[in-house]
Amino acid sequence: MTALITITLPDGSSRQVEPGTTPADIAASIGPGLAKAALAARVDGTLVDITLPLERDASLALVTARDEADALELARHDYAHVLAEAVQALWPDTQITFGPSTEDGFYYDFAPSAARGPFTEDDLPVIEDKMRSIIAADKPLRREVVARDDLVAKWRAAGETFKAEWAAELPDGEELTIYWSGDNWSDMCRGPHLASTGKLDAQAFKLMRVSGAYWRGDQKNAQLSRIYGTGWLNKKQLDAHLTRLEEAAKRDHRKLGAEMNLFHLQAEAHGSVFWHPKGYIIYRELEAYMRRAIDGAGYREVKTPQVMDARQWEQSGHWGKYRENMFVIPDEAPNTEDEGPIISGDADWMALKPMNCPAHVLIFRQGIKSYRDLPLRLYENGCCHRNEPHGALHGLMRVRQFTQDDAHIFCREDQIVEEVRAFCALADRIYQDFGFTYSIKLALRPEKRFGTEEMWDKAEAELRAAVAAAGLNSAEHGWEELPGEGAFYAPKLEWHLTDAIGRTWQVGTIQSDRVLPDRLDAAYVAEDGDKHRPVMLHRAIFGSYERFIGILIEHYAGKLPLWLAPVQAVVATIVSDADDYAQVVVERLKAAGIRTEIDPRNEKINYKVREHSLAKVPNLLVVGKREAEEGKVALRILGADQPQQIMTLDEAVAALAQQALPPDMR
Repeated sequence: MTALITITLPDGSSRQVEPGTTPADIAASIGPGLAKAALAARVDGTLVDITLPLERDASLALVTARDEADALELARHDYAHVLAEAVQALWPDTQITFGPSTEDGFYYDFAPSAARGPFTEDDLPVIEDKMRSIIAADKPLRREVVARDDLVAKWRAAGETFKAEWAAELPDGEELTIYWSGDNWSDMCRGPHLASTGKLDAQAFKLMRVSGAYWRGDQKNAQLSRIYGTGWLNKKQLDAHLTRLEEAAKRDHRKLGAEMNLFHLQAEAHGSVFWHPKGYIIYRELEAYMRRAIDGAGYREVKTPQVMDARQWEQSGHWGKYRENMFVIPDEAPNTEDEGPIISGDADWMALKPMNCPAHVLIFRQGIKSYRDLPLRLYENGCCHRNEPHGALHGLMRVRQFTQDDAHIFCREDQIVEEVRAFCALADRIYQDFGFTYSIKLALRPEKRFGTEEMWDKAEAELRAAVAAAGLNSAEHGWEELPGEGAFYAPKLEWHLTDAIGRTWQVGTIQSDRVLPDRLDAAYVAEDGDKHRPVMLHRAIFGSYERFIGILIEHYAGKLPLWLAPVQAVVATIVSDADDYAQVVVERLKAAGIRTEIDPRNEKINYKVREHSLAKVPNLLVVGKREAEEGKVALRILGADQPQQIMTLDEAVAALAQQALPPDMR
């Protein structure tokens, strides 16, 4: 008689079952409702197919649509497979590659035949129809383990050269699986998947766009067609997502940046921002705000070189771990003759700094430091360059040249928790000043890292203790630990801001680092007279000015808080008789520190009101003959319920001057 295995359920109860019993069998034994609702299972914490046979004692949690994160991951993975099946059903000569789930959907990369040519958005409706027919067919999704040689042979026989190449490179001993959709289509995949295509909602997905991609992300390889889709558990979720996308499109910082004449980007400087005068006002206001914040928190501002010798980057570890993202420069004068190569290839290498931390260590090392000098907080509005792929660049959000609100705190072991706690309090105040709520996460050690296990244990524990001391380790603040997400040299705390339409943005961070001070030989003289390594806390609040400005533009839909608005007020005339008085109003506002423009054009006032509203001007002061005679203005506030307020010029100047103060100066 076969020995039974013990399956432990989340409520602590257990069941004795035959080996080979599936999670679906257990769901059915509990009740028909659960049998219908169960989509997959977690076995000892690992997400698996609902039909996977259980062969040993294990804990089991059944996954239903209420487990939304898991359910969405499964559904989106399945939508990607259904997309691939649909494309090959419509165009059999198309080769498939890979198609993962994404944050809000899925995509799949295809290699269409030369005769077919790349896919276009005109193809999407017919593909969607075919996907819906595959879902309606309720085809069972079946897992099969395949030997590597057999799998390679299968793909080669089918003309799937990309799949064959990938399968041939998979490591020996790894279990290789394919998933069948019915009996007539399959794809190589680790899984898990839903039990059948019919578990998907045919009305809960939409194909969004088509783009180019490269096999394995390498521009030297074959170009592919990538089809993106969004997928959800039901139509209500899909509709809500499409509404959010519509709102996000209205708030797109690239669109608003052009309309408001804030900045532009162009091919002559890929990933670098051309700030226009109005956009640079926002930048300068943020810079001034942050300087006041860091001055008040005891930081000392520094400035470090843009270019440093490669040997410095080798010593810090960046040359080996990060070189592919660095702009490297030969340390020689280029050849100016028409003949011969521009550079010799014999020169030493230098690099534009991708980050500021090694340079701050070099400042720390100048002169002897005592334990009494610590903590030493060095701050820099540091301009950095990172060699991001062209295809990854995205407006202000992903650039090659950016400026960080970067600081490094050199401290003793006994100062770490208090320094991190103080930083948490500073970040909290700043994010509140900008109208954001946030969640805080602890990113733990990655697989590839420097340092000992003991070092990482200690660093992670210190960050936990600091967050607890700041009172932020609660569900209210979205406290969560993220395994494997830390930097290669340190664990880190991350601040994830939530914007006005519910999107999250990871911005602020603080990292506890014992590796870099050791690699770069930073030391201080301790109370015992011996040299000790300081701990280095890497920290930023905005992250980068460029990205933070992009986030602000989208969060406020261009209607920035008054203190950040490039133009805080426009004085518009109704008749030319008021031109002289309008100039007086402008001068009074400017004298009060309010950024003001005048609009004396011979246009109807309703036209002026509409134009300045579209330009997101916060305050419009309308003056006509009566206002000039009475020393008053008609104040229109952007977005206010009240159409306008009539007040004296003195009242208007006083009110706007107070409202235009930055939040830390009120």
